[in-house]
Amino acid sequence: MLRKGQSVIEYSVLVGVIAAAFIAMNQYVNRAIGAKLKQVQEEIYDSPEPGVSIPKK
Repeated sequence: MLRKGQSVIEYSVLVGVIAAAFIAMNQYVNRAIGAKLKQVQEEIYDSPEPGVSIPKK
């Protein structure tokens, strides 16, 4: 019985560590996505296309 409880605790700790890693990486992934979207937005605004005027903010 002690062995089964130990296994449950070990799996719980493993799941907790993996969840903490995903939470920590979330910040970096969001920043990377935001930077890429900003880059695409700047490329769209800066690209001269005849007949289309996009007002800059």
